[in-house]
Amino acid sequence: MPAPENRFKSALMRGERLIGCWAGFADPYATEVLASAGFDWLVIDGEHAPNDLRSISAQLAMLVGRASLPVVRLPMGEAWAIKQVLDAGAQSLIIPMVESADQARDLVRATRYPPEGIRGSGAALARASDFARITDYIPTANAQICLIVQVESMAGIDALGDILAVEGVDGVFIGPSDLAVDMGFVGNSHAPEVQEVIQGALKRIATSPKAAGILALDHDTAQHYANWGAQFLAVGIDVVMLAQAARATVARWRVDG
Repeated sequence: MPAPENRFKSALMRGERLIGCWAGFADPYATEVLASAGFDWLVIDGEHAPNDLRSISAQLAMLVGRASLPVVRLPMGEAWAIKQVLDAGAQSLIIPMVESADQARDLVRATRYPPEGIRGSGAALARASDFARITDYIPTANAQICLIVQVESMAGIDALGDILAVEGVDGVFIGPSDLAVDMGFVGNSHAPEVQEVIQGALKRIATSPKAAGILALDHDTAQHYANWGAQFLAVGIDVVMLAQAARATVARWRVDG
């Protein structure tokens, strides 16, 4: 029995546009609510949300068999951390702040079993192999891993051509906020200079064999990104959605109540 199909990766390879949302509550119940909404993919965020291995694992377990497909973002690209979330059942990863082809190649190796990589082969006690029920997991797992590298600095933009040439990188996710900061536009990813760089990057990725991804929190910006070539779009953040709805409700009652 082989490793299960990575439906997120398969959809990207078919060229489908996928609409997603950030899951930042670090709780499976909140992520279940997002899954019920019908998003194509959900980012279980370990970089800026208070997720750890156990909360990531719990959310991955809850999403098994659901239409919303999990993508785990780690705070860094350390091989030991990658190994742990892959064993917990993640098949798709986003790794932030990738700035060179060498860094991308190291990440590919961290996600693959030998001889293509350095991933440790202890999957028998892990969800990834359904606790040893998937007898051919190790020889078939590499093909089902989806690695998304996040480019969010001018160093990464300058190296984009080389990063796109790395075998095993399936997509490039542009990080508008950190890119804006790196360009000197702190808190303003809508600055024309930043948008010009984003547009050029998305178009370059879209014309390569890799998939282009990005996050936008308003519809018009997301539509621009889609027009520029973004294939997998995150169009909301659960924490922000709740905060906005709560504040709007309070504001309405302060005026009308």
